[in-house]
Amino acid sequence: MFAGVGAMAAIAGVGLAWWQYQPGGAATTTAAPFFDMSFPTPSGETMAMQAFLGKPLLLNFWATWCPPCVEEMPMLDAFYAENQSNGWQVLGIAVDQGAAVNQFLRKSPVRYPVTLAGMAGVELSRSLGNSSGGLPFTVVFDTGGRVAHRKIGRVSPQDLQQWSTLR
Repeated sequence: MFAGVGAMAAIAGVGLAWWQYQPGGAATTTAAPFFDMSFPTPSGETMAMQAFLGKPLLLNFWATWCPPCVEEMPMLDAFYAENQSNGWQVLGIAVDQGAAVNQFLRKSPVRYPVTLAGMAGVELSRSLGNSSGGLPFTVVFDTGGRVAHRKIGRVSPQDLQQWSTLR
């Protein structure tokens, strides 16, 4: 009997995770508090998230010490370069220390903007649906600032291709 209850709980958990992280599974979730925030950039300026409303946004939580994060950055940079003229925006939020991010970006620059959230970025990513707090974590917002897609783990070219049709 205990095994049956445990199996049902496991199935329910897997089902919930599948539903929550499937492409399009969160299309009605709004992220208004996110767009009210501001973050420092590696150069010391402040970037308001409000500036990203009105266009599709790929938001990527990453860290310099996270190998899959670092591996996907050139692909995200290429996506940004190819889709910026179509209104797409990409923003990297570093869950890391400013000195490490600056050093990394000097060696491996990207064309899209990067902000610094430090360890507070873990809680921010959780508020956007990353219950485990793992990295990398990507959130795609539609033009109305609603969460359209979420992905924990490395983004694939297929993900980017599917997401690029979003408006």
